[in-house]
Amino acid sequence: MKRITKLDIDLNALSLKELKDLQAQIGKAISSFEDRRKKEAILELEEKAKTLGFSLAELTGIATVRKRAPAAAKFANPADSSETWSGRGRKPRWFELALKSGSKPEDMAI
Repeated sequence: MKRITKLDIDLNALSLKELKDLQAQIGKAISSFEDRRKKEAILELEEKAKTLGFSLAELTGIATVRKRAPAAAKFANPADSSETWSGRGRKPRWFELALKSGSKPEDMAI
């Protein structure tokens, strides 16, 4: 990890856009750092709970959140097959337009 002892940036010489870009980069770096530290802490706590014969969820009473796998595409745009939709969530514009023009969902099924 690179340690910065002195910041060699003359902030007064930067334009407003450059300052805002720098601010965004710093915000992302801080968020990324915090996320990594949280993940490390959770892994450490899970290991400790495991050595004691428990899961972290059992000890905290909080169910672990399972991320849902991305849904497979079920429909494709007849005009552009690279545009697909899983059938979940809001219908894409191309799907709505195709239905209005008389197509049936089965016609666009993959």
